[in-house]
Amino acid sequence: MLTRVGSSDFVAEKFGPGAPEVVALHGWGRTGADFAGILAPHSGLALHLPGFGPAPEPPRAWSSADYAREIAAALEDIGPTVLVGHSFGGRIALRLAAGYPHLVKHLVLTGVPLTRVTAARRPALGFRAIKFLRSLGVVPESVVESARQKYGSADYRAASGVMREILVGVVGEDYLEDARAVTCPVTLVWGENDIPAPLAAAQKSLEYFPTATLRVVAGASHLLEGTLEKDVASAVTDALRE
Repeated sequence: MLTRVGSSDFVAEKFGPGAPEVVALHGWGRTGADFAGILAPHSGLALHLPGFGPAPEPPRAWSSADYAREIAAALEDIGPTVLVGHSFGGRIALRLAAGYPHLVKHLVLTGVPLTRVTAARRPALGFRAIKFLRSLGVVPESVVESARQKYGSADYRAASGVMREILVGVVGEDYLEDARAVTCPVTLVWGENDIPAPLAAAQKSLEYFPTATLRVVAGASHLLEGTLEKDVASAVTDALRE
């Protein structure tokens, strides 16, 4: 069931009766529907982040901290909950837990690019050449955009305008210092074969979170499906029992 979050303009899928005990934030290009199997047994909200699904785009290119600030304001009257974040939603969830500790009693993260563990890949030579020619005024912007469509990631190609600006802004963010500031218990549930958010990054983050455990899901990758979905659901249930 689609509902408003408090008195805000945020929209979410509502699960269960009564006040929400769990709030979930989805990944890039996804929607709150990703958490249906995880939140179905509980009272919870799976937000549709601005710019995805039925939620309109933000008025400008928000950072993950901007998303966290706006969501924190929307959750202020709900009280502390178990906060679950996948991928892009996990970026926001971590910022929220670090900056607004009174709203989060347990943080569950999965598939979040917490820090870079390998060197960033340089853009393709062809793309760099076209950008150089554009800087000289030799080729029009339309040629550069065609190159972006050819060389960019699937998420980048699918995004435009404000959403593309947001994507470009967050991919370079690092969250280890935010991890230091999280005061609630943290459960990391990670696919063994996650490529967008390598397991090594989750392992590295354990050196920074004051209180965190890592559950590695054998054979799982990045998306919330199969055994990864089941293990995240188990982590949420365990967090609610605390």
